[in-house]
Amino acid sequence: MRVVFILLLLLFAGFLFLPLIVLFIRSFETDQGFSFSNYAAVWKEQDIIGAAWNSVKVSAAAAVIATVLGFILAYSIHCTKIYRPIKGVLKTAIIMPMLLPTITYGFAIMYSFGNQGLITKLFGRNLFEIYGFNGLLTGYVIYTLPPAFLLIHNAFGYIDKKFIIVSRLMGDGTARSFTNTILRPLAGALGGAFVLSFILSFTDFGIPASVGGTYPVIAAQLYQVMLGSIPDFNQGAVIAVLMLVPAVFGIWLLHYLEKLNFHYDKITGIELPEHRIRDAAFGIISFAIVLGLLSIFAVMFIAPFLNSFPYDLRFTFKHISDVFTSGDLTGVYKNSLWVALLTSLFGTLIAYGSALLNVRTKLKARGTTDIVSMITNTVPGMVLGISYLLLFNDSSLKGTFAIIVLCNIVHLFTTPYLMAKNSLSKMNPSWETTGELLGDSWFKTVYRVVLPNSVSTVLEMFSYYFINSMVTISGIIFLVSAQTSVVASKIKELQHFAKFNEIFVLSLLIFCTNLVVKAACDWMQRRRAVR
Repeated sequence: MRVVFILLLLLFAGFLFLPLIVLFIRSFETDQGFSFSNYAAVWKEQDIIGAAWNSVKVSAAAAVIATVLGFILAYSIHCTKIYRPIKGVLKTAIIMPMLLPTITYGFAIMYSFGNQGLITKLFGRNLFEIYGFNGLLTGYVIYTLPPAFLLIHNAFGYIDKKFIIVSRLMGDGTARSFTNTILRPLAGALGGAFVLSFILSFTDFGIPASVGGTYPVIAAQLYQVMLGSIPDFNQGAVIAVLMLVPAVFGIWLLHYLEKLNFHYDKITGIELPEHRIRDAAFGIISFAIVLGLLSIFAVMFIAPFLNSFPYDLRFTFKHISDVFTSGDLTGVYKNSLWVALLTSLFGTLIAYGSALLNVRTKLKARGTTDIVSMITNTVPGMVLGISYLLLFNDSSLKGTFAIIVLCNIVHLFTTPYLMAKNSLSKMNPSWETTGELLGDSWFKTVYRVVLPNSVSTVLEMFSYYFINSMVTISGIIFLVSAQTSVVASKIKELQHFAKFNEIFVLSLLIFCTNLVVKAACDWMQRRRAVR
């Protein structure tokens, strides 16, 4: 156990703490030695300060909207008597955008709301200017709504609806009852959804890369500084450090909101009575939200099968066949599959092992994995990618699949780790002791007893790692090379040549692959539950 724990600590020391330390040191490095001159220079750069302020504004607006919409959807599922199959459709449909790369969102917005866009033609006019603040806001809401919904949806499962009925019987008005029995217990989850949405929007690179226009944001500025005509690593390090400020704010806010959390002595399985006006209103609103969300991506399933959307609407398989006959594009897709598969296998092993040592052993300093989890949860993908670039730039890891896989494992570590930790903490704590008394080693008890009882969680962890490895771009944009290019980074390259049909075909490949993996993992979970 100690050997495994030390190996895990060395892994995170080498691929999380050390890169961040190097990044921090590099931000103070100048030709004359170490000083604050890099920070002073960035502070005088009006473009960078303006981009940071733009990011704060659009990210805050997107976070508020995503949190409100996520709450409405979760409330509709948990606190109304909407027809149950419709609730299932809502839950499934809302997570569909998570199966696509964020850089694709911008192109879907362009082909939906542009001058010749699908939705523009349906309405007969432009609904809004897609480049700049409006396009970014739309893309960020699409991007952050699914994770915000999942967070609130999970919290709703721990609310005792009995108190809603008791509150009304005691004479509370609608507003007072709603505040005390719904909003008050969900304060922590709503705050968490806001922080999550804000940080995801603030640090995303994919959406600004397609619809940012002349509205600069900090992620795009960082990309230009690091991969522009004259890369400036020191200035890039300063911008990356500054991007950690919202993460610090997020940690403080979440710590404050922890004080508002409370636990019920017992959660009853009571259902709320039918209320036709409430049910109809929330059903219509929820359906409109999901329909609006999915309608933006409808063009992705139409344009690749038309000769030249929107000018030549004749049906064709030409664009599909071009992608599959192009060795370059199919090679990129295979790269993505390998990266996702390796990340899923090793990431699940590392996250599960870390949670196992934290929850099921009495090792000293085992709480270190919680600190690692907190850091990986708040460090943006672009910041981690730059840290790797600065540390491993002259090493044999540069330009290899190994560094991309390691970056993905560390970047995506938090959620799978918490999944495993929550699952393992609910199991009988005496299993290992019983196994030891019967002569079994700790590893044998884990293999024979603990692991079989957490197979569903392991499948969920694998699915999470695989799907996010297929769609992520922020963390690996600085690490890919011509030989290790993946679909998400290739889409960025195809954008420069305006090859949007190829972009949509590759996006559909990712979507279908993720859908198959998600469906397979869900099927195995259900089969396991039945058995």
